[in-house]
Amino acid sequence: MFALWTWLGHTPGPAPTGPGDRETIALAAPIGVDGALEVVDVDAALVDPETFAGSRLEHPGESVLAWQRVMRSVLADPACEPQAPDSDALPIAAHAVPDASGTAVVSAQRALGVLRDTEAVAADLRATLKARLRPYQARGVGWLRETVAAHGGAVLADEMGLGKTVQTIGFLLDRAEAGPQLVVCPTSLVGNWAHEIGRFAPGLRAVVWRGGAVDADADADAATIVIAGYPTLRLHGQLLSRRSWATAVFDEAQALKNPRTQVAKAARAIDAAATVALTGTPVENHLEELWALLHLVAPRLFGHRRQFRRRFVRPIHEGSAAAAARLRDTIEPVVLARTKRQVAAALPAKIHSDLLCDLTPEQERLYDQLLDKAVDDGFGTGIERHGRVLAALTALKQVCNHPGLITGELDELAGRSGKLDLCTDIIAANLETASPTLIFTQYRQTGELLVRHLAERFGVRAPFFHGGLSQAERAEIVTGFQAEDGPPVLVLSLRAAGTGLTLTRAADVVHFDRWWNPAVEAQASDRVHRIGQTRTVTVTTLTSTTTVEEHIAGMHGRKAALRDLADAAGIAALAALDDAQLIEILRRKREN
Repeated sequence: MFALWTWLGHTPGPAPTGPGDRETIALAAPIGVDGALEVVDVDAALVDPETFAGSRLEHPGESVLAWQRVMRSVLADPACEPQAPDSDALPIAAHAVPDASGTAVVSAQRALGVLRDTEAVAADLRATLKARLRPYQARGVGWLRETVAAHGGAVLADEMGLGKTVQTIGFLLDRAEAGPQLVVCPTSLVGNWAHEIGRFAPGLRAVVWRGGAVDADADADAATIVIAGYPTLRLHGQLLSRRSWATAVFDEAQALKNPRTQVAKAARAIDAAATVALTGTPVENHLEELWALLHLVAPRLFGHRRQFRRRFVRPIHEGSAAAAARLRDTIEPVVLARTKRQVAAALPAKIHSDLLCDLTPEQERLYDQLLDKAVDDGFGTGIERHGRVLAALTALKQVCNHPGLITGELDELAGRSGKLDLCTDIIAANLETASPTLIFTQYRQTGELLVRHLAERFGVRAPFFHGGLSQAERAEIVTGFQAEDGPPVLVLSLRAAGTGLTLTRAADVVHFDRWWNPAVEAQASDRVHRIGQTRTVTVTTLTSTTTVEEHIAGMHGRKAALRDLADAAGIAALAALDDAQLIEILRRKREN
C-alpha cells in the first residue's frame, strides 16, 4: 500500500483528495523549528499500487513521482525487475515508515527491496497458485519466505478475513520440493484445509491424517501436505515427530497458548525445518501466551520464558510504555499482524469466506443413524413423500448444527459440533478485535443454543432476533445493537431478519447453516453491507463437510439454486427425485 499525505511546510496537512481510503497512520515527519524527525499521526489516503501508479495528483512531491516511475515500470513488464531509482534518489518522505519502537525508519533500500520481492513472489506463483493474490497477500508470502530463511519460523497474525490460508498455501508451494509438509489445525478445519489446498494448489497432494500409520507416500512425495487436527496431534504426535518435515504449519495457533499442555508439547516435538503459526489473536488473555507462540516458531530467539516475563510481561503490566515499545521492536522480525483497516484499499467491499467444517464422531454416527432410519421407513409417494423428505432433511441439517438438537442432550455444548467449535473460534477472534458480529440461522432452537453457548463460553449476553418477537421488541434489539455500547454479538433468524434491517455497527456476518437460495443469504448479509457502512464486510458461511449441506453449497457454486425464497421449492425438487438419487444426495460422502 502507498500512503499519500500532504506537507504544509512545517506540519503534515489533511489527506489529499482523490483515490484511496482515509486513515490515520504513524509516519516520521520533520517537526519543529529544527526539523527533527518525529513519529506523528498523519492523515493519509491509502492507495493500492495499481491505482497509485495511474493517479494524477495536484502538486505531487518528489517521493510520489519517484515511486510512480517505479510502479509504472513494474506494470509495463511484471516479469522484469522494477527499474528502480537509486536509493539515494528516494527522498525520506518516500520511506518514512517508523519501526516498531519509533526509533528508526525503513531504509530506502529496504523499501525498494520489498517492492521487488513482492512482485517476484506474485510472478512466481502465477503458474502454480490458482488465486490472484492481492498485493498485501503477495507481500505476506514473501515475508514468510524471508522470515523463515532468517529465523526458522514466523507468526502470521493477520486479522481474520485477510487470507492467511491462501498466503500460507502460496508459501507451502514454494517449499514443495523440500519434502513433505504438515498442517495442524482445529478438527473442524481439517476438511477445509484439504479443500483449499485442492482448490488453490492442485499440484500439491493433501492427505488427511487421523491417527495410525502416516501415509507411506508422505516420505517419497515431496508435494504431500499431511493435515491433522489438534486432538490427533495430542494423542498420536509421537508418530509425526519420528519423521522430518520441510514445514510445519499450526493454524489457529492460540490452541497452543499454554506451553504446559500435552498438545503444545507435541507441537514443539515436531521436527520441522520451518515452523509457521497462524492466528488472528496472538494474545487472548495475557502476554505469556505470545511467548508460547514465539518460542514455538523461533526458540533460538525466544528460549527463556523467565527472561521474557522479566523484560516485558511484568513492566508492561505495571504500565511501562518503554517496555511495550521494546516488545514491539523485539517481536517485529518474526510477527506480521495486519488489520483490514491497514489494507482496506486493496480489499473489495465484501469478503466472502466459505469454510468447510468437519463433523465430530458423534455427529457422524447420528447423521448415519437418522438417514438409515429414514431409508428403512421409506419416503412414500405424493404429499406424504414431500413431508417425509422435509422431516429427514431438517433432522440431518440439525445434526450438522449440533447433535443435541436431535438427542435432547444439551448439558454440554462445546466439543460436540465442528460447526459450533469453528463459530466459537470466529467469535473469540472478533471479541478480541472488538468487531461486532451477526450470526444468522434458520432454526429457532439453533439460535437459542447459540445464545446460551455465547453466555457460557464468553459471558456475552447476545440478543436473539426472531419471528416470535413483537414489533416493539424487534425495534428495541436493533436500536440496542446499533448503539455504540451495544452487545458484541447478535443472533438472528434468517426469515425474520433477512430484509429491511440496518445493522451497520457490525461488519462481520456468520451464516451458521445453509439456505437453498444464495440470494436469501445475500439479503441477510446486506443488513451490514449498506449505506452507512464504512468498513470492509466479512461474510463467512459454515458448511458441514460430507453432508447434504455440501449439496446445497454446490448448488450455490453452480448458480443453480432455486429462485423461490422459501424452502418449499427446494424440498419439492428433492421429493421429485427417485429414492436412489435422493439417498445419494443425503448420504454422507465419506470419501470426501
